[in-house]
This record gives sequence, structure tokens and C-alpha cells, in this order.
Amino acid sequence: MSPKHSTRMLYVLSIAGLVVPWYFNVAFLLEGGSFAPGPFVAAVSANKLVAGITWDVYLAAAAFSAWLLRDAPAAGIRRPWLFVAATFGVGLAFALPLYLAIRQRQARN
Repeated sequence: MSPKHSTRMLYVLSIAGLVVPWYFNVAFLLEGGSFAPGPFVAAVSANKLVAGITWDVYLAAAAFSAWLLRDAPAAGIRRPWLFVAATFGVGLAFALPLYLAIRQRQARN
């Protein structure tokens, strides 16, 4: 796959990583769920499977954040903290492919 096509694919994955999880987040909120700490922790700890998936994503997000804060300056990407904020504010499935697409585009220029 050419770099141009893989960059496009990463942008598409980033959009999907925004839309798909937030579809479920909005449905959760409309059903009376809350992002307040108490109810949120109870929801993401509903059973061992959900808790395991939740911790897997949080740990992957932390690892990605630590890596990108070191990688961004070398890749010529300014304001890497925006990607960390997007990771924890929007989602890893959005921020990770977006960062990789921008990094790939930056490397071509």
C-alpha cells in the first residue's frame, strides 16, 4: 500500500474511531448513564469482561501518550499534548490513527 493510501486509511479509521464509540456513548447517556465518576466507574466495572477491556484500553492509551510525547518532537509535530487530550477526552480509537496519519504526512513533506 502506498504511503498516500495508508495515510487516507488512517484518517478513515480516525473518523470511525470518533463516530462508532461515540454512538454508544451517546446511547449510554440517553439511557440515563453518566460520566460522573461514581456512576461511570460502576458502569465500566459492571463485570470482569467489561473491566478487563476498560483497563486494556486505558493502559494502551497511557502507553500511546507516553510514546507520542517522545516521538512528536522528533517527527516535527507540534503541540503533542493535543493528541493526549484527544486520547483521554475523545478516545484512543480516534487519536491514535489521527496521530499516525499526521506523522506519516509530516514524514512525506
